[in-house]
Amino acid sequence: MIKEARTDHPILDIIAKRWSPRAFAPREVEDALLLSVLEAARWAPSSRNEQPWRFIVGRKGKDETYSKLLPCLTEANQRWAQAAPVLILAVAKRTHTPSGRPNHWAWHDVGLSVATLLLQTVALGLYGHPMAGFDAARAVEAFGIPEDFEPVLAIALGYLGDPESLPQDLRAGETRPRERRPLSQTVFGERWGEPPAWVNP
Repeated sequence: MIKEARTDHPILDIIAKRWSPRAFAPREVEDALLLSVLEAARWAPSSRNEQPWRFIVGRKGKDETYSKLLPCLTEANQRWAQAAPVLILAVAKRTHTPSGRPNHWAWHDVGLSVATLLLQTVALGLYGHPMAGFDAARAVEAFGIPEDFEPVLAIALGYLGDPESLPQDLRAGETRPRERRPLSQTVFGERWGEPPAWVNP
């Protein structure tokens, strides 16, 4: 199922085709593809090239990492994410190296890294679904994450599955068209809330 964005202006196909499904196929993600996805994340930009991202990666049926990650998700997310063959926890380093000063851009930079990861999944015929719904404290305990690091989000990753495999109450959302606010509500000019004339001519 393709849910390509209905854009107002031309964008790259890979961006238009990226979305966050809940239905994943029971198909293993090949090592080479998973490594390419993580390599894309590695090459994201970051403040002072700090690269504050770290990723805990679990593969269903292959390691204990997956079985430790899944219970960290909220019950609502576990319902569908348990079908994904890969679960990832993105973690941010709170401080700069080697100064030890707070890195106020760490979460932003982890977001950039995850964005490149998600676009690479689309390029390889995979899909990723980022999740805010997880228990960070449980993840810290389960994986022994040091104090200088903070879990940011979880990602379910794999091949697209059949919406009919989802619980009944989740199926409608899987097929619903994607929507975004228009640029006129996001891009402002001389005054807050007022778009420049060229945004909405």
